[in-house]
Amino acid sequence: MTQTRVLTGITTSGTPHLGNYVGAIRPAVAASRDPGVESFYFLADLHALIKVQKPERVQRSTLEIAASWLACGLEPDKVWFYRQSEIVEIPELAWFLTCVAGKGILNRAHAYKAAVDKNRLDGEDDDASITAGLFMYPVLMAADILVFNAHKVPVGRDQIQHIEMARDFGQRFNHLYGEHFVLPEALIEESVATLPGLDGRKMSKSYDNTIPLFAPREELKKLIFSIVTDSRAPGEPKQTEGSALFQIYQAFASEEETEAMRRAFAEGIAWGEAKQALFERIDAEIAPLREKYEALMARPQDIEALLIDGARRVRERYGKANMQRLREAVGLRDLSDAGGLSLAEETRAAAVAAFKQYREADGRFYFKLAVGDEVLLQSRGFAAPKDIGQLIGRAKSEDSDALLDALLAASEPVQADARARVAQALQAIREAEEAARRAKAAAAQERAAS
Repeated sequence: MTQTRVLTGITTSGTPHLGNYVGAIRPAVAASRDPGVESFYFLADLHALIKVQKPERVQRSTLEIAASWLACGLEPDKVWFYRQSEIVEIPELAWFLTCVAGKGILNRAHAYKAAVDKNRLDGEDDDASITAGLFMYPVLMAADILVFNAHKVPVGRDQIQHIEMARDFGQRFNHLYGEHFVLPEALIEESVATLPGLDGRKMSKSYDNTIPLFAPREELKKLIFSIVTDSRAPGEPKQTEGSALFQIYQAFASEEETEAMRRAFAEGIAWGEAKQALFERIDAEIAPLREKYEALMARPQDIEALLIDGARRVRERYGKANMQRLREAVGLRDLSDAGGLSLAEETRAAAVAAFKQYREADGRFYFKLAVGDEVLLQSRGFAAPKDIGQLIGRAKSEDSDALLDALLAASEPVQADARARVAQALQAIREAEEAARRAKAAAAQERAAS
């Protein structure tokens, strides 16, 4: 059975809280047990460096997050569980992708644009205090995904843009160097709960309103009893809608328990009684996990060994072989095997004609056929890059009037003699590619003979 590769990254920049557990850890651990899924879970410590400059915090967060996932049931012998910085192929691939990524696309990344907007609001230079790491974040994330050719990546809606960028970078690389990357898809779970924090806003470290996942029992109780509620007295009916307390309870309770609490709200349950019920319900689920977490935290050397072994195994299974193919593809090769076109031949072929694909600010995809600086064909916009790829793929292998008609129909109006010139350009491309294939085959035969 072909498995779907699903990849999840966890940034090591803080302590896991109940919102992380309900929204990410619990559903991801459950999904990892699907026999049709090959799951990758990694600690994104390289990403953490973008916003955390305290080494001890990165180290501690990495330990806490690894222990949290293991305590919550992640089985490292059944999934790929590793630390990002141990996979040396990721930064190498990030550089390859940097060399094909369009700066214009990176300019539109949400995090970078938000930082620029803040600087403008503060009267600062657009790029004041913005690091290249923040700007290049989408490229590193693309490398995380593409290095293992993940099919799906669970993300929130605010991260969909990054998956689209990974697809774009992968598609550009494929166009230049051949089909090497699976183009990933964002996996959006509409039913994933978003927990409110102590103040009713989304539970987030940014708002300082979180409840740590493995807070000691007494601290957990104190935090739950500090959840903001309204002034309705015992006996007065209370609204479940908009109630942070009820939403948190619902995330941990069964349907029957939730309905019972809904009735209790309508009947005027006292806030103190409701908070006690919430505390008992959460602690019933978290207490056994807390015990496992504390045991794991007491032996950090075991977690370190597990992560190193996880990285070693996933590199042996995927990383090294994939990266070697990519190195070959871009020309980082053994010099004793100098097959293919000579530099002079390649220069002549490049001067004949070439297709170029790109994406414009309107979000649509385009191609053009050019000889040097002269553009022979300029396409209209396409909704999907695969449609362009299929059309250009046919152009490089098929010599027919129907194909030529399709290219001209997909392009802006051209000069009267364009049809003949485009036909000549396509023929030159096909001849150059055939010469390259013959040279490569001859080189392979020579290697086999030796």
